[in-house]
Amino acid sequence: MLRYITEFRDASACRALIAQIGESRGAADQLSFMEFCGGHTHAILRSGLRQALPPWIRMLSGPGCPVCVTAQGDIDTAIGLVEQHGVALATFGDMMRVPGSGGSLQEARARGADVRVVYSVLDALKMAESEPAREVVFLGVGFETTAPGTAAAAQQARARGVGNFSLLCLHKLTPPAMRAIVEAGEVKLDGVLGPGHVTTVIGAEAWGFLPREHGLGCAISGFEPVDLLLAVSELVRMAMSGKPVVANTYQRSATAAGNANAKRLLEQVFEPATVPWRGLGSVPASGLVLRPEFASLDARVRFPLTLPPAREPAGCRCGEVLRGVLAPTDCPLFGGACTPESPFGPCMVSSEGTCAAYYQFGADCE
Repeated sequence: MLRYITEFRDASACRALIAQIGESRGAADQLSFMEFCGGHTHAILRSGLRQALPPWIRMLSGPGCPVCVTAQGDIDTAIGLVEQHGVALATFGDMMRVPGSGGSLQEARARGADVRVVYSVLDALKMAESEPAREVVFLGVGFETTAPGTAAAAQQARARGVGNFSLLCLHKLTPPAMRAIVEAGEVKLDGVLGPGHVTTVIGAEAWGFLPREHGLGCAISGFEPVDLLLAVSELVRMAMSGKPVVANTYQRSATAAGNANAKRLLEQVFEPATVPWRGLGSVPASGLVLRPEFASLDARVRFPLTLPPAREPAGCRCGEVLRGVLAPTDCPLFGGACTPESPFGPCMVSSEGTCAAYYQFGADCE
């Protein structure tokens, strides 16, 4: 049963949903669902939902941690900017310890590089305005939830003529990555737990390709145990009935069409492009790059780099974990050579990483 069920506000609803799910088994020997979002992974493991669900339901963790899916070469680019061009790199704190081919941003700062942790892209923009003699680059990492903020900062920088501010845009789009996993066929899926926060921006309709093209149900979920159980219940119902749709079980925040203003902002500043993902390789139309009219803010254009080919950490299986092919506990480095204190890969670094969740919650993960 749920680890902290007596502390949950909706404990009775959780019990009822677990019982309902348990009674709905059909002819299938096992159903496998993937939660895309790293926040869902941590919520599921923290609350003990994997143990509470019937054994014939298998929950697989997907690639939904923007830190984790940042390609090795992109980390190398960020480090190259500060070490070859001497820029001040502004970044969110969760990127500091992600290993690149030759170390992390934290290690680069220890060597004297100007790497600063900020809480928002607007902090980086203010930094550039207050230090006009210093080139400031913001490391833009995240999915559709954080990309509108970067887009707004780009518009403000251009409108205010901040000439020493630029962006290293590593923002990614979630539906193309889910499509790549499904079409790769490495894991058998019977449904997808859709990311709630992302869907508040892009809208539930963005996941319609799953039932339409692949016959997979998709349930958009919030992050409370009752939210997750309601979404799983919908996935079970769709799998049993053979009638997949996109079920929005997070209607208090997500709508069918999403946030029109945020989507308009993204379209004004960015355009989709093929970009590399850790573990997935190059995924078509899965990244956001600056439109030509914003090229003056593109750090890759302003500060060209010559870098050797990226080197993946020896023995790290993070890419397979991100695709749902491998459980973290099956990686030979997990819990020994690779821990949150000395991580080999980003899945152990990030607060939303699958390996970090398995390490934190230990035996409760299986």
